[in-house]
Amino acid sequence: MFGNKNNRGVEDDRQLGRGFEDDRFSDRDRNINRSAGNRAAAYGEGGDIETRSAVYVAKVMGWMCVGLLTTVVAAMAVLSIESLFMLVFGSGTAVIVIVVAQFACVIALSAAIQKMSVGVATVTFIAYSALTGLTMSVFVLIYELSSLLLAFSVTTFMFLSMAAYGFATKKDLTTLGRLAFFGLIGIIVAMIANFFLGNSMLDLGITILGVLVFTGLIAYDTQNIKGIYYNAMASGYDEDSPEVRKLAIYGALKLYLDFINLFIMLLRLLGRRR
Repeated sequence: MFGNKNNRGVEDDRQLGRGFEDDRFSDRDRNINRSAGNRAAAYGEGGDIETRSAVYVAKVMGWMCVGLLTTVVAAMAVLSIESLFMLVFGSGTAVIVIVVAQFACVIALSAAIQKMSVGVATVTFIAYSALTGLTMSVFVLIYELSSLLLAFSVTTFMFLSMAAYGFATKKDLTTLGRLAFFGLIGIIVAMIANFFLGNSMLDLGITILGVLVFTGLIAYDTQNIKGIYYNAMASGYDEDSPEVRKLAIYGALKLYLDFINLFIMLLRLLGRRR
């Protein structure tokens, strides 16, 4: 993320990955979580900057929805085309290649987005979304359709609620973001340990913690995206400039990751297996 260097740990990507910062924005964004009122007053924009930031965040979420739609289409293609299904799940090698490609896309967007064109950044995001759809198609084989719809509905409701809170609140959510980051580290460590232990209670605890962590990250990331938009405008960037458009793509990736991971955790918690 093009954000606060003190929050770099919070921004680390998962597949769980998060990102690095663009040095052109990092120093300007140290105070991205100041209250909206103070920022608007400082920039002399009055209520207009608040309206424009709402439009910008809506655009970011629009790109996130494009990513989600791409994921759904890719998953449906795997399940509908036998040759593609065999290509993806016919061998463990294919899955490994897909997962490695996913990480490559995230790392590229995180570490080198400032060097990319807007077009390359967009294609990389769409490619990541499609690759995620290839791997997530397995959930349709594992869980009942009613469970998938329930988990998706609950995820959508929670996402919209927390995103609205993150956008509207005057409270600095940096502490929440840091706590969520440490919770994420705990989830990763616990999942590795439980891979060997196979403890069902520990698995339940990991899932519940995951729901809390990604719920918090939705609010934090939404506020962070809004704050960075303020700072970009205050620094003289035009809304249609390549830098700001790339910020939107990267913001969409972060919210997409929050949504997907929350969906997976809720599916594990609420889903009924076939």
